[in-house]
Amino acid sequence: MAVLQTIRKRSGLLLLAIGFALLAFVVQDLFTKGFKSQSKDVGSINGKDISFDQFRIKVANAEKSGQNGQPMTQIQAANQMWDQEVAVALISEQFEKAGIRTSENNIIEIFKKDPNIGQNPAFLNQLGKFDLAKFKEYFKNNPEQAKAFEDRQTDAEINAKYQVYSSMIKAGLYATNADGKFKYKLEADKINFDYVSVLYSTIKDSDVKVTDADILDYIKKNEKKFKAEETREIEYVLIEDKPSASDETEMKSKINSLLSGSVVYNKETGVNDTIPSFKTANNIAEFIAENSDKAYDSTYIAKQDLPAEHADKLFALPDGEIYGPYINGKYYCLSKVMGRKAGAKTKASHILISWEGTKVPNKKEKRTKEQAKAKADILLAQALASPGSFMMLALTNSDDSSAQQGGDLGYFAPGQMVKPFNDFAFNNPVGKIGLVETEFGYHIINITDKQDAIRLATVAQKIEPSETTTNELYTKATKFEMDANNNKDFAAVAKAAKLTINPVVKAKAMEEAFGTTGNQRQIIKWAFTSNTNVGDLKRFEVVNVGNVIARLKKINEKGLMTVEDAKPSVEGIIKNKKKAAKIIAKMKGASLEVIAKANATTVQNAPAASVENSVLANVGAEPKVVGAAFGTPANKVSAPVEGNSGVYVVKAKAVTKAAKLPKYDDYISKIKSANAQAAGRVFPALKNDAKIDDNRLEFY
Repeated sequence: MAVLQTIRKRSGLLLLAIGFALLAFVVQDLFTKGFKSQSKDVGSINGKDISFDQFRIKVANAEKSGQNGQPMTQIQAANQMWDQEVAVALISEQFEKAGIRTSENNIIEIFKKDPNIGQNPAFLNQLGKFDLAKFKEYFKNNPEQAKAFEDRQTDAEINAKYQVYSSMIKAGLYATNADGKFKYKLEADKINFDYVSVLYSTIKDSDVKVTDADILDYIKKNEKKFKAEETREIEYVLIEDKPSASDETEMKSKINSLLSGSVVYNKETGVNDTIPSFKTANNIAEFIAENSDKAYDSTYIAKQDLPAEHADKLFALPDGEIYGPYINGKYYCLSKVMGRKAGAKTKASHILISWEGTKVPNKKEKRTKEQAKAKADILLAQALASPGSFMMLALTNSDDSSAQQGGDLGYFAPGQMVKPFNDFAFNNPVGKIGLVETEFGYHIINITDKQDAIRLATVAQKIEPSETTTNELYTKATKFEMDANNNKDFAAVAKAAKLTINPVVKAKAMEEAFGTTGNQRQIIKWAFTSNTNVGDLKRFEVVNVGNVIARLKKINEKGLMTVEDAKPSVEGIIKNKKKAAKIIAKMKGASLEVIAKANATTVQNAPAASVENSVLANVGAEPKVVGAAFGTPANKVSAPVEGNSGVYVVKAKAVTKAAKLPKYDDYISKIKSANAQAAGRVFPALKNDAKIDDNRLEFY
């Protein structure tokens, strides 16, 4: 009671102390964050804010649905949704500027193209056609479905507007008869010219020096090509949480004990239980369930699918015999042969001849079923007469994507192919060639190999670090962290601890992949935190990986690409430029013969080059050189031309003008086809000029 009274008397002081503690916590937090309040928006595009509350719902939905049947991480979903938000915002601005509006009919046409809607039986009439009245009635009677459908309506509206916008762009890029004529002349006008070339490869790379200043100067002159996002360079040491040699020995001993029976005390019954050995166990599936970290697999396995290091011994093992213990990946294993099966897998090649109406997307030609059968019969006869030609017949005739591999389908198990194909492949011997019909078309099949298989019962126990090992590794990691913090020489501390510094990870703000450790978002986010400075380091405990001690090595601000990053793509260009200067200094003379002699080379001839076909024999494409030939007066020696492969001087001999055509429709079509791709170049151009603020790092 006395204690309670004392507390009551001093409650005011206690509250005051708590108040000061809380104030100190808040003040510290303010200083840590630099008085920066977290934004409520995930970003903005040209001044239009993107609400985080709405964005996170879209991210969550994308994460749940995945992509192409594959799971998606939160960061992947956030990146995908951000790209979508940017695209929609920028394109929608253009819709407004162009005054593009959509009607109900536009949106309905978009829906009809979606198989889930346009071919949905609930929305079709008796003739199998899309019925707008039934479509509207369905959502009228299902208000919950109608609400869920609102986002799809918004997407359809944007899609409809984009189609109008795209059509406007295509309409603005028309091609006239004059354009077609010009295109024709670029292809058909030919020039015969002589030239002397001195290739860049004739000068050693060591004879020209490219400095960082040269690369920086090149970057600055070509800024648009070398824009770079903000990045962080992180070096790290990984102390893996892996079993020690003693852990492996203990696990080997444990799995070895399964080869002989044992007696184990049962806590539930209070008596000893006799456990049979792996060899004598009556119920092998139950034995594996009780003693293995992997479930029992009763399927037959071909030799090529067994662990490569142990395949020969496992496959040669007699029925009922046991192989092991052996290591397979991170497991110690014992395997017992439970049976064999001949011809468990078949290898075959085929030639597919489809017809209109089959489920084949890229048919080589249109044909009826009767025409397909006639062609298949001819190909079958050719294959039977000359089995060695099967690969070429498949390459030139098959409608299947396997045509590029000569029709080879590899090995497959029963049930992997449609039934008629499966039955032929597994009911006939190697070398048999025949014809079957499936829903995809007519198949000329050549059975090229068969494989036997075995059924194994495998006990697999994971080799994991013991508690002692884990504690030792943790101690080693924390000691390294403290030593590196005190010493500041990361490399020296790593060397003293006999640890390897992994290759530097260059990360962008919204990435998560981190070197050999997989996705480690927390490390990259730490590197981008405002109070993490160059030289700072931190230890991260990563589940199933170990301890990562990361050090922020460098901060690359947004703007121009660094010299180091640009070097691989720029150094060769600058080298050739410097080599060109050396070559040009020697390419002097009144004639090609004089220039050739001075450079220890010969005069060569291009008999019929054109602007559209500027390939020179044994060199490759040289458009600048061919252009110079067309632009140089006949029998005059040009100035040196810096080409792709070297420096050239040319002398035009004769130009053959293309004959006039009555019309240039084919060439107009080529231009229109190229123009049709123009809409796809709009978004990158809009993004390049947009003001985009990305705050995602604050939230993810």
